[in-house]
Amino acid sequence: MSVRILALVGSLRAGSHNRQLAEAAVKLAPEGAEVVLFEGLADIPFYNEDIDVEGSVPAAAAKLREAALASDGFLFFSPEYNGTIPAVLKNAIDWLSRPYGAGAFGGKPVAVVGTAFGQFGGVWAQDEARKSVGIAGGKVLEDVKLSIPGSLTRFAETHPVDDAEVAAQLTEVIARVHGHAGEAAAA
Repeated sequence: MSVRILALVGSLRAGSHNRQLAEAAVKLAPEGAEVVLFEGLADIPFYNEDIDVEGSVPAAAAKLREAALASDGFLFFSPEYNGTIPAVLKNAIDWLSRPYGAGAFGGKPVAVVGTAFGQFGGVWAQDEARKSVGIAGGKVLEDVKLSIPGSLTRFAETHPVDDAEVAAQLTEVIARVHGHAGEAAAA
């Protein structure tokens, strides 16, 4: 059985190091796992219950929900914006938390990782994302973490997939999400 892990990136910038980290995850997925990088977070309107009405949910939000429902687990890549989670990632969590009591997370495993320029690699934002997604219904893998500091210098000339230390750590993260997702799917 193949396990599908949906990757959401909290940065919209084309050259984002977190996007590069997500691209590395796609390449490093072990046999039996598929990491799918979701495209389109920029197109999703801010969550508003007035537009979250059956039959008229915005197409971009419906696409996100469909991708999430078809997934067995999640891998979030979060930079840190002013000490917290980027709005685009929080908005995705909000859309996936609804409809109330039947959101797309459905207790599926979620790991939050990322990189940032600061010395702590974005841990504040990643902690905020874990908190939010846990409240939204995801099964947060609290012991599965990867915060890579100094992104601007570390990845200035090297893609994360070509950084042996990062590739090894990211491979371990994916393997852990894969394992949890496989257990949940088998139960």
